[in-house]
Amino acid sequence: MLEKIKKSWFSNVRGDILAGITVALALIPESISFSLMVGVGPMVGLYASFCIAVIISIVGGRPGMISAATGAMALLLVSLVKDHGIEYMFAATILAGVIQYLMGVLKLGQLIQFVPHSVMLGFVNALGILIFTTQLVHFVGASWIMYALVALTLVIIYTLPKFTKAIPSPLAAIIIVSIIAVAIGADLKTVGDRGLIESTLPLFHIPEVLFSLKTLWIILPYSFSLALVGILESLLTASVLDEMTDTTSNKNKEVRGQGIANIVNGFFGGMAGCALIGQSVINVKSGGRSRLSTLVAGSFLLFLIMALSDVVNKIPMAALVGVMIMVSISTFDWKSVYQIHKVPRTDALIMIVTVIVVLFTHDLSKGVFAGVVLSAFVFVGKMAKIHVSAAAGKSEVRTYSVSGQLFFGTTSRFVSQFDYQNDPARVTLDFSSSHIWDQSAVTAIAKVKSKYEQLNKQVSFIGLNEESKVIIRDLGLTSSSGH
Repeated sequence: MLEKIKKSWFSNVRGDILAGITVALALIPESISFSLMVGVGPMVGLYASFCIAVIISIVGGRPGMISAATGAMALLLVSLVKDHGIEYMFAATILAGVIQYLMGVLKLGQLIQFVPHSVMLGFVNALGILIFTTQLVHFVGASWIMYALVALTLVIIYTLPKFTKAIPSPLAAIIIVSIIAVAIGADLKTVGDRGLIESTLPLFHIPEVLFSLKTLWIILPYSFSLALVGILESLLTASVLDEMTDTTSNKNKEVRGQGIANIVNGFFGGMAGCALIGQSVINVKSGGRSRLSTLVAGSFLLFLIMALSDVVNKIPMAALVGVMIMVSISTFDWKSVYQIHKVPRTDALIMIVTVIVVLFTHDLSKGVFAGVVLSAFVFVGKMAKIHVSAAAGKSEVRTYSVSGQLFFGTTSRFVSQFDYQNDPARVTLDFSSSHIWDQSAVTAIAKVKSKYEQLNKQVSFIGLNEESKVIIRDLGLTSSSGH
């Protein structure tokens, strides 16, 4: 037990602490931006990021993953806050957490295995593009100093590791660029310009809403959407980190953890949140691996709010924009672009469609949903190929070999493949290279058998696998010579 705790928390103390500090600094402008997007004060997003990060570090299923206030969740809350106010947002956040916890109990986290790799690539590529494009607003009306400091940030990030890895390069870049900006007295946008940070602790707060069915019907659609989007993004982010670190995560535990984090968060004045792939990538790239890095990120964020708010307010946005551009570059899977001609065309199409839908809707969940649906159609199209061939030569028994999957998508073609009039009195259907999937398939076989029997011809089946035998038997279909 102690060994497991040590591995989960203290296997990489120095790297986790430094990575957590880096993430905390990068969380500040995003948390403030998401708060302003929803139409609430900047402290709401900061409280959410603190609460969720700390709670998920303890109860989550993916060590090293960063969860906080996110843009996808913020988008869903805009109309709720506008129409009903901030207290309904707190209530919706709590209910979303309850729904997520129940989803975890029902083990719905396993559904992530049905998201194809091409959709995953579309997800990370679209996210990389979105992260980059959201930084462009900071250059509007900016002076050359802004461009120079962003470029300097990127130079530090990419060159410092060649000389030393004692400190994460993104953290070093933020510190160095901040010192330079203050020293030259440049007129630059700072973190404080996005919303002034106050040195106050989050307090326990029960949402001031009327506890009635009317209130439930108002918040339920929002809560359900928040729960689904949050779980989808968190599980996809966990899968990306699994690949990046060559480790595994407990998806159902992560789903339950997200639920617990949002429940607690809603009671402490925060907005709904989930995993942040951008910040998670920063954490991993900066050396974060265990739960300690996530705990440090949340705790140091609170420390910055309480003790160093004046200092944090002066951090130039140029430094944080440079870090986020690095994140966008790291998030984007460049191999998927220059090797696109090597993958099947359908996989390339699915990836491109996923990216396009995300970019047009600015909603990662819609893009993933579109990619999964398209993948399902492509899969069905590939599966819907069945071949029926008759043995050559004349014989008293005609044997048909069936190859392919027999299900609702192939039944019409299957029934049309037989020469009912000219076949001999005995016909054998060999299913050794086929599988019978559903009631439509059994009905099609029964139809073939009935057509032959109307002509006083006998049909028998051979080569059925065990699952095919069971479904045929359960639906009452038999043949003259058994199965």
